[in-house]
Amino acid sequence: MTDHPSVLYTSGRFYSAADPRATAMLVRDGRIAWLGDSADAPAADRRVDLDGALVTPAFVDAHLHATDTGLAFDGLDLSAVRSPAELLARVAEFAATRPADGVVHGHGWDESTWADQTPPTAAQLEVASGGRRTYLSQASVHSALVSTSLLGGAGSGWVKEHDHHVVRAVALGALTARQRTAAQRTALSRAASMGIAAVHECAGPGTSSEEDFRSALALSGQGLPRVFGYWGELGGAERARDLGAVGAAGDLYADGALGSRTASLRHPYHDGDRGVGEAFVTADQAAEHLLDCMRVGVQGGFHAIGDAAIEAVLDGFAIAAKTVGVDDLRAAGHRIEHVELIDKPMIARMVEFGVTASVQPVFDALWGGTGRMYAQRLGVQRALASNPIGAMHAIGVPLAFGSDSPVTALDPWAVVVAAAAPRNPVHRISVRSAFAASTRGGWRAARAEGVGVLAPGAEATFAVWETPGGVQGGLPVLLPDVEGVVPPRPVCRRTVLAGETIFES
Repeated sequence: MTDHPSVLYTSGRFYSAADPRATAMLVRDGRIAWLGDSADAPAADRRVDLDGALVTPAFVDAHLHATDTGLAFDGLDLSAVRSPAELLARVAEFAATRPADGVVHGHGWDESTWADQTPPTAAQLEVASGGRRTYLSQASVHSALVSTSLLGGAGSGWVKEHDHHVVRAVALGALTARQRTAAQRTALSRAASMGIAAVHECAGPGTSSEEDFRSALALSGQGLPRVFGYWGELGGAERARDLGAVGAAGDLYADGALGSRTASLRHPYHDGDRGVGEAFVTADQAAEHLLDCMRVGVQGGFHAIGDAAIEAVLDGFAIAAKTVGVDDLRAAGHRIEHVELIDKPMIARMVEFGVTASVQPVFDALWGGTGRMYAQRLGVQRALASNPIGAMHAIGVPLAFGSDSPVTALDPWAVVVAAAAPRNPVHRISVRSAFAASTRGGWRAARAEGVGVLAPGAEATFAVWETPGGVQGGLPVLLPDVEGVVPPRPVCRRTVLAGETIFES
């Protein structure tokens, strides 16, 4: 017997184009050595009886924030709050359980769901928290409510963009190294329990610190999902490489977010002061950054939500292409995060430059349609045109799906459902395509080869599922039937990364 015994998984159902009828799989030295019928299975050091369970490639979450996700699991969840008074009451209840000198971390409030959308003041939070420093990130994590003691002076308490980055650094900086690592470990362990074998940690100035980033990368594959790091700093290609990142991308902000009215738009917002948001990157800056990334040998990319921001970034791609050529630009594997307000001409440019769209379908599930936050911010017509994942897929944009956790929950099957059944049916894609973007798409976005499929020779990275709702076309039944009955979601029983079990129920 070797240090890494071979394992034969038998009596299962395998989602595999290589052998759709396979019922057994042999794993040796971290790779799939054989796939076929259980009756023909070769010898192995160990056998695992799957008892009819479904085996699929494991999920990849292509946009995640590990520390914030862990804090959200262990902290104050404000997603169900529906009024300023309810928020203050929840803060008071939770703060009473925290040390007097600590920081109250909360997340998930969304004023667009409140009848009175005026948030509490810094002074009101100071009273509710009993004088404790309080940081409550809005659902988009592009703004926050903070108490007077954390704000460090007078102010409304609702901070956005630059001011938010400053107070966020103070709030996260109050964590000890042990607390930070514990939060990250919680997030990655939860991810593994949901069939996620890899995550893309999106960090950078304004999002997290270098220490936080290094800590997350150090946990990669240590009995936990693999962590691909993205450091989002303009002109920071060398720094990203030195930190161990695969790209100077991810949370490199070309604009803000729709929830805080800071996404950069071509036309004014439908509500608020009717401005056009904030732009942080010009086309020339985008081009210079991409060329710098290619010189250093890392991926480049940007956070771009609004149509004006996406257009500026794509103009940057066009400028860069004049220097290095379209073919070399495509080969570099750059990416854009979120890509929410994009039209067909811009989609065509994404295809031309080989840009991956790292998107979050659950954004639409939470805020899309005719009566939610996007309609408030943009008006119904633009809201229904947002997140055109179907059009991007049809025209040929490479897709990678993620959660942006804690912005949306760690729930990969919910991501698949949101893409297959969006608020605007025009934008839907098939369950099979959505699953591919949630699995192989994430590996490809990180330029990882030989993983994301069940086939001999591929890395043995997969998840085992109980499927109480049944299986159709090789995948779990996820969408409601003709009578509107919603099937139960699959339950993860095991997650395996390169042959190592990182979760087992």
